Amino acid sequence: MDKDTHVPAAEAAPPVLGPVFGGLASVRVHDAALSGAGTDGEDGLAFSPERLRYEQEQGYFNDIYLLAPVGYFVLAFDTTLLQMNLVGADLLGLQRSNPGRAKFRDYVAPRFLADFDAFVHGALNSSSPQRCDLQMTRGRAGEQGYPVTLRASADGSGQAFRLVLELAEGKLAALERSEERFRRIVHSAQEGIWEIDAQSCTSFVNPKMASMLGYPIEDIVEQPLVAFMDDEGRAILERNIAQRQQGAGSERHEFKFIRRDGSALWTTLVTNPIFDARGVYLGALALVTDISASKASSDLIWHQANFDALTALPNRHMFQDRLGQEMKKAKREGLTLALLFIDLDQFKQVNDTLGHEQGDALLVQAAARISDCVRASDTLARLGGDEFTVILAGLEQVASAERVAQNIVAALARPFALGGEQGEVSASIGIACYPADAATPEELLRHADQAMYAAKKAGRSRYHYFTQDLQLAAQHRQRLAADLRSALAAGEFELAYQPIVNLASGVIERAEALLRWRHPQRGVLHPGEFIEHAEHSGLIVEIGDWVFRRAADQAKQFQSALGRPFQISVNQSPVQFRGDPAWCQGWLEYVARLDLAPRSIVIDVTEGILLDGAAEVLQRLRSYREMGLQVALDDFGTGYASLSHLKTFDIDFLKLDRVFVQDMAGDSGDLALCEAIVVMAHKLGLTVVAEGVETAAQQALLVQAGCDYAQGYVFAHALAPDELLALARSGVPLIGK
Repeated sequence: MDKDTHVPAAEAAPPVLGPVFGGLASVRVHDAALSGAGTDGEDGLAFSPERLRYEQEQGYFNDIYLLAPVGYFVLAFDTTLLQMNLVGADLLGLQRSNPGRAKFRDYVAPRFLADFDAFVHGALNSSSPQRCDLQMTRGRAGEQGYPVTLRASADGSGQAFRLVLELAEGKLAALERSEERFRRIVHSAQEGIWEIDAQSCTSFVNPKMASMLGYPIEDIVEQPLVAFMDDEGRAILERNIAQRQQGAGSERHEFKFIRRDGSALWTTLVTNPIFDARGVYLGALALVTDISASKASSDLIWHQANFDALTALPNRHMFQDRLGQEMKKAKREGLTLALLFIDLDQFKQVNDTLGHEQGDALLVQAAARISDCVRASDTLARLGGDEFTVILAGLEQVASAERVAQNIVAALARPFALGGEQGEVSASIGIACYPADAATPEELLRHADQAMYAAKKAGRSRYHYFTQDLQLAAQHRQRLAADLRSALAAGEFELAYQPIVNLASGVIERAEALLRWRHPQRGVLHPGEFIEHAEHSGLIVEIGDWVFRRAADQAKQFQSALGRPFQISVNQSPVQFRGDPAWCQGWLEYVARLDLAPRSIVIDVTEGILLDGAAEVLQRLRSYREMGLQVALDDFGTGYASLSHLKTFDIDFLKLDRVFVQDMAGDSGDLALCEAIVVMAHKLGLTVVAEGVETAAQQALLVQAGCDYAQGYVFAHALAPDELLALARSGVPLIGK
């Protein structure tokens, strides 16, 4: 409600709720009628056209009048009953929840009809409330009437007017009769009535409310309202109480109570604040309606409208809504969104050969396989038939969609077990990207569909981009991925080793393993020329596993040849770091077979990893430590790692990036910064390794700064294993030593 206005004396209901509900003496009544919250059909009200037009124009019925001790009605111009409260329904002998097309005029004693018509005409054509004394019946022929006083006024909508009916008796008799009637109505009401005090403890419930919850009344009284609610209901209630204490009017909310048997009781709860004469908040009165059946029905209707009945995936309707929302989000955050349009090749043959039942079973299995290939945050939907879509949101680069598409193609290429038979299909996938390929959801879907048909024309069981440039780049990546897979199988990868020198002794105690690809046509390739492609194709995990095992073999050989401990550092890609931890368990078993101390291997990770989900990163680093592996933070100073990261995560070595070393001079800020980092690292128990040391002067300054280790061209480039072994046996000369 926008505001509350005082009810004119001629219309106000006497504040007699107190004696019925535990002695609360006064109720502040607001004239929010016809503009506040109220019943909207969930209690089974039969809507006439007038009633529907009225509620669309005026909003909900003001629920505070439902509990007023006088009859309160909202009437159409022809006096058709649009709304009425509990007392009004009792006086007319009607069901409040289903008045049908009854007209109030039919309950006026015949000899008073002319007076009533004049009264209505005056109410509709006058700005002031009208009053009329007459007799009413319950609509039955020959029934003796009972005297009443009517008060009415137009509501300002031009479509209805409100009417208050009060028995015409002596003032004291009327009050007593009203309270007696009201007490009877409350106790026999088909809606729950609940009163709480200022501390939100129950001071009254009627039998219907107790029955709805499944408790005896005595087990509810004096109990906190929240004792019968779940967490969601408690949170909403707390907000409502705060509003009540600030003097807010009645409101309607949907709550979930918990019945005695543990089942859910969905209700609408209309609460009205109760104040004393000084305006002090005393508690609240609530009218509770059971909507469990309609809630279950509406949930079912919503689910049927938004989800596919066969696969339980979002259907076309929900997909379109999600796509629109995700595109808006991508625009706000400046990220890329990829839409995959998936069509099953040869599905019709399976359907025709094995029957529709097995065809449906294949679709269910296909949905599950596709779901396994995407993130929980992605949206997989079935548009109909054998067509599926996947919304890949929050991508930093377009190529990230390729791995998902590749996995889906591979997953759907496996045979399907169908009732003792096997069904085989493949997948043609079209990829369209936002914002590069389309500006609207409809356009993006259309372009992904076109790309899917291009994949079919190209031979099926593949994916295709909508944009030609992206497709050419994807084909290049596919060829390179195939080459990488062949290289791994053909043994074309090798490791070179850059020595890491102890600056105090000149002894080479460790080395960094650097991957090289000896390409049969292009010669030796460095990681920058192929690692990104290995990450996009997913091969980085297998390549990383090969690197670890080869480095472990080499560490064992170095230790045997030198007769002392020797460590080898291996770089771990962020993609590899976030991958399946099962690879790591395989490493532990491998070093155990070699009889190699796990600390012989150091895992180099980049700063950016520390920002990717702290809990997961911390767990992975701890698992390395539990295995006995050590961890180095590579390229420190170029990313976003902070002191808190170094303190929180399990790090053994800090590798100082070459940018701090290359411009170092005796009086430079870089030297001061380097000294500060070394001191800080030592305080945290970390060992510092300087990278990219190229001159004797840089080496001398690092010694002065207290740095522990260094690597770089001043000592050696990356070496073959036998070259490193020879250098390690002789050591390197140190400046000033």
